[in-house]
Amino acid sequence: MKKAIGLCCLILGFFSSVAFAKQGLPALTVTQAIDGTEQYSVTMEILLIMTALSFIPAMVIMLTSFTRIVVVLAILRQAIGLQQTPSNQVIIGISLFLSFFIMSPVLEKAYEEAAVPYIDEKINIMEAFDIAKKPFQEFMLIQTRIKDLDMFAGLAGYTQIDNHESTPLTVLIPAFITSELKTAFQIGFMLFIPFLVLDLVVASVLMAMGMMMLSPMIVSLPFKIMLFVLVDGWNLVIGTLAKSFGLS
Repeated sequence: MKKAIGLCCLILGFFSSVAFAKQGLPALTVTQAIDGTEQYSVTMEILLIMTALSFIPAMVIMLTSFTRIVVVLAILRQAIGLQQTPSNQVIIGISLFLSFFIMSPVLEKAYEEAAVPYIDEKINIMEAFDIAKKPFQEFMLIQTRIKDLDMFAGLAGYTQIDNHESTPLTVLIPAFITSELKTAFQIGFMLFIPFLVLDLVVASVLMAMGMMMLSPMIVSLPFKIMLFVLVDGWNLVIGTLAKSFGLS
C-alpha cells in the first residue's frame, strides 16, 4: 500500500513539477514525521479524497446493508407477480434510505472517531482511514458467516488468522457479500411460499371449473395484492429486514 502511494506521489510530483516550474508551486509534498509516519500535503489529501469519492457507489452497495435489502425487495416484487411495480427507482430508493437508517450507528461512530479529529487536524488522512474502517469491519464481521470467511481466507492463502477482527478487507468484503446474498435468498424464499401457495390454489380452482384458457396469474394477482395489503406486508417485510441486522 505504501509502495503504491509512494509511486503515485512520485508520478504526480514529476508532472506537477513540470506544470508549475515557472510558478514554483509544488503540487504535493510528502514529509517524514518524527515517529516515522508519512504526512501528505493538503493537495495530496484532496487528491486522495476525490479518488475515494469515485468508490462511494461501490462502497454503499458492498459495505452496507444495501445488497440484502435490494435483493429481498426484488424477489418480493417477482413473487407478487408485478413486473414493474414498484419500479426499480423506488426499490433502489427504499433500499438506500433503509440502509442509511440501519447503518446510522456505524456512520456516526466513524464520523465522530475519524472525521471530526481529521477536520480538527488532530490526525492525518491515513490515520483517519484506519479509524473509520473499524466500525464497518465490526458491522461486516457480525453479518458474515464464519464458513464464508474461512473460505475466502483459504483462497487468499491465509493459512491462519489470529482472530477474525484482524481479517484484511480483501478477505472480509467478498465474504460479507456472499453471506448477504445467501441471507437475502433465504428471506426471499420465505416470502415466495405464501404467494406460490395462492397461485397453486387459483390454478387448481380454474382447472376444476374447466377454465383452461384463462391464465392463473391474471386471477391470482389481485388476490396476492389483497393478501399483501391485509397482512400489512410492507411493515412486515421492512421490519423483518431491519431486525435481521440486529435492530430491535
